[in-house]
Amino acid sequence: MKVLLNGEPRDLRDGATVVDAVNASGAPESHDGVAVAVDGEVIPRGRWGDEPLAEGQHVEVLTAVQGG
Repeated sequence: MKVLLNGEPRDLRDGATVVDAVNASGAPESHDGVAVAVDGEVIPRGRWGDEPLAEGQHVEVLTAVQGG
């Protein structure tokens, strides 16, 4: 299935969940400091593995960066 991941078209397996998109984004394996929005709605971390994605959805994976 195709989704838009951080503004780029990306192929994910059929039945992919939010956690699959997070992993595909290159976010840290620990997922520390990571937030996700699907079609503009923030998805709580506890739902990432249960939240299915659908063809054409927009997924934004954001990672906090320390510094200033």
